[in-house]
Amino acid sequence: MEKFSHEVIELAYNKMEKSKQVFFNELVHIRAGRANPQMLDNIKADYYGTPTPINQMANISSPEPRLLLISLWDAGMLHEVEKAIQKSDLGINPSNDGKAIRLLVPELTQERRLEIVKGLKKKSEEQKVTIRNIRRDTNEALKKMQKGSEITEDDLEDFEKEVQKLTDDFIAQTDKLTQEKEKEIMSV
Repeated sequence: MEKFSHEVIELAYNKMEKSKQVFFNELVHIRAGRANPQMLDNIKADYYGTPTPINQMANISSPEPRLLLISLWDAGMLHEVEKAIQKSDLGINPSNDGKAIRLLVPELTQERRLEIVKGLKKKSEEQKVTIRNIRRDTNEALKKMQKGSEITEDDLEDFEKEVQKLTDDFIAQTDKLTQEKEKEIMSV
């Protein structure tokens, strides 16, 4: 980790980093027309009365670019997992052969791809607002410290520049992640 000139700035860095991780995890779950085991990360099935993530009940693989194969460790849970997938917002109908569940990920239409990119850009903007809010809160904390004579006016100016650089870096990272995901979504 980088060395920061003040713990308030380090706290801002940590908050921005956590926010970036949350954003990255959201991007992973956006469907781009290819089968990806992480698509199922947020889906939980009833496992003997306990909502359990599917990836903790099965081996999930992608033998083909548009196919997910879910091999359950407990074959008695096939129906529950199938029901959970049908109730989810994936929009994919599972097929069950008695041993495993297959999910055929349909090709995305150009119109659907554009809708997904629009949603992606909205999430990207929300991420940037979060980063800017962290910057604002950090600058307010630094100004309070300056008013309380904990830091000098020159320190305040230097710290604010450091916070702005951090903000610019994280916004650039957000833009890069967004562009990569958009390219993945739009590639046919």
